[in-house]
Amino acid sequence: MPRERSMSGTIPSMETTHDELKDNTIIIVFGASGDLAKKKTLPALFGLFRQGFLPRDTHIVGYARTKMDQAEFEKRATSNIKGADDPETANQIEAFKQRLSYVSGGYEDGESFDKLNAHLQEIESHYQSKECNRIFYLALPPTVFIPVSQHIKEHCYVSKGGVNRIIIEKPFGKDLESARHLLSSVKQYWTEDETFRIDHYLGKEMVKNLLVLRFANVALGACWDKNYISNVQITFKEPFGTEGRGGYFDEFGMIRDVIQNHLLQVLTILTMERPVSFAAEDIRDEKVKVLRSIPPVEKEDCLLGQYVSANGKPGYLDDNTVPPNSVCPTYAATTLWIHNPRWEGVPFILKAGKALNEAKVEVRIQFKDVTQGIFKDIARNELVIRIQPSEAVYLKMNAKTPGLYTRAIPTEMDLTYKRRFTEAKIPEAYESLILDTLRGDHSNFVRHDELDYAWKIFTPILHWIDGKNGQRPKPSPYPYGSRGPKELDGFIKKYGYKRADDAYFWPVTNMASL
Repeated sequence: MPRERSMSGTIPSMETTHDELKDNTIIIVFGASGDLAKKKTLPALFGLFRQGFLPRDTHIVGYARTKMDQAEFEKRATSNIKGADDPETANQIEAFKQRLSYVSGGYEDGESFDKLNAHLQEIESHYQSKECNRIFYLALPPTVFIPVSQHIKEHCYVSKGGVNRIIIEKPFGKDLESARHLLSSVKQYWTEDETFRIDHYLGKEMVKNLLVLRFANVALGACWDKNYISNVQITFKEPFGTEGRGGYFDEFGMIRDVIQNHLLQVLTILTMERPVSFAAEDIRDEKVKVLRSIPPVEKEDCLLGQYVSANGKPGYLDDNTVPPNSVCPTYAATTLWIHNPRWEGVPFILKAGKALNEAKVEVRIQFKDVTQGIFKDIARNELVIRIQPSEAVYLKMNAKTPGLYTRAIPTEMDLTYKRRFTEAKIPEAYESLILDTLRGDHSNFVRHDELDYAWKIFTPILHWIDGKNGQRPKPSPYPYGSRGPKELDGFIKKYGYKRADDAYFWPVTNMASL
């Protein structure tokens, strides 16, 4: 049976202060019959179980409206676990199943939660200690966040000696007003210390690595400001469209779905000042300072697109789950400005789109031109941080081409994780964040005031896109499988970005060989 142990590679100087749950813990997964639980939450719990990171005697209870027996739930809970054909993994799956149970019930009636609480008390009656801990994971649509959080507190809350924590998935509202309503409603029942608002991008290895790259390297820190950096792009690309999920997507759009949360979180870590310590509140204080320095996005700093059929693939409006004649953007580029001494005048271009030419999430920091004189028309330095797939960090620099001629060519210093850390297992984001919850570490979760300031930045432009103040803007069409709207190159060029010579390719751009 897996034993409790510390995560490998932990740096003592990065310890934070929090209360770690050791034993007598039940994790209740609401929405256990849904895709998020099936594909992400439950496999992540198995990953922690297999590696020995779950507290001793942890039990996992699934809860949803769907009626199913124990065998059916066990099958659903383990159906997305990779490597199930391996004998060792198969044995671990069988041991994991012994930790599972399921309760069906509604989300808006107290009787269902009384039934759930009776089941939890039955499990806890076998624990040796009277101090029992409960973690409630809401893998649910936001429409039921408020009643579920209320009923949990009123019917399933451990009031004596134990610890209660609630994990809430995004989206946290649709604009500033709805987010404030959600925040204030949940805070009636749950303290900020008990609440963990999960944005899974904060659990990704390369995003967590940004603090180390920035603050543990003098060479990078010395040029991390407006004096050396020309522009920054944070890019999210998906090679597929809505594919039957158009109804959900059309309600939210690309800015709400990706930019306002995932990419903005990456931006705050890239640009925050050095925190006093790695304690959660010290980190989140610095992130909030950045958000407070960003004014709302202007219309002229926004480019919208919508994919159309091409290369044998259907367009957005061809999806029968999408409302006819929808002008919902499936691509958005927004430029943010940070008004503080470090970043004044540096454009931060956040780009995200569906049905593009590749799957990629990366940060591209382009430095200013070298002093003219002995060098003319030389390529700019760029620091590229590949978040996914195939994590990497590489610095595009200039070097003399080998031979008898003196000619500078662009090349790179390359840290590709799959080559450098050949034996390392990069954890899934949900594994990392659930473990942080067990440890009581809020560092990689979104604080209430972060949400408030983030929505202030995007709510005006979202209301414009939604047509609340007049006619909705029509997005530019772009072919399925392209880089995005034809206006994209001109859009980023006006912010000072200089596109690299087409003759240059990062050697491991095609990661299939690794």
